[in-house]
Amino acid sequence: MVDNRYATALVIGSVLSLLATVYLSVAMGTQHWYQYHSQPASNDANNGTDLLALQQGFEDVDERIYSDALFQLNGTLGLWWRCILVPKDSHWFKEQNPTMVTKCHTFTLAQQWESKFKHPGNINSGEDLLRTYLWKFQFLLPLVSVGLVFLAALIGVCACLCRSVTPTLFVGLLHLVAGLCSLATVCCFLTGVRLLHDISDLPEGMASSLGWSLFLAVVSSPLHIMAAALFIWAARSHRQHYTRMTAYRVA
Repeated sequence: MVDNRYATALVIGSVLSLLATVYLSVAMGTQHWYQYHSQPASNDANNGTDLLALQQGFEDVDERIYSDALFQLNGTLGLWWRCILVPKDSHWFKEQNPTMVTKCHTFTLAQQWESKFKHPGNINSGEDLLRTYLWKFQFLLPLVSVGLVFLAALIGVCACLCRSVTPTLFVGLLHLVAGLCSLATVCCFLTGVRLLHDISDLPEGMASSLGWSLFLAVVSSPLHIMAAALFIWAARSHRQHYTRMTAYRVA
């Protein structure tokens, strides 16, 4: 039998775990982790040609080319997506207020495993190990986090079928690690973006800000940790209560 206090803790922990997983999943699938705000381009043919070249090279795997497009075309960056804001009409420089549309491109699985270089796009500059591992960790850690939560859910279902609270301690530990993975993902992403800015030629007047997708990932971490605390408390308290009851009956 499970005391009402423990049952309440388990229910609240399960709700927090579900919310954290949904938030992290949405964050992983959206591109608004980091946003760039560029100055409006002037309406002249030369500038139109330059921006058209940026648009055409945006799908290139070269980090320097697509980074320049992000910097100059109001780009947004995520774990799996990169997007820019481009004019709908190729002859936009002839219009006073061109219609803008969002153009997105995904990072392929192969690109997630590519090495980063000390000078973006320049293979001869040598591999930047720190940026390379940060890039790989920001891709792997959220997947690990979600996987741990699903494993914890499976163990929780088995515990319910067996009418046992003992596995709940392990479930709490899995949620704790999942929360730390979510937090580490955000840290790796922000550090990687910062290092990219330090070695890139940023356009004059460009501004940047954190996006709502990143905040969802940030929120998911404490939710996972709070769920872990509730699961661990329920497991340890129930075990202590059971031990005292056993000792009382023996006495």
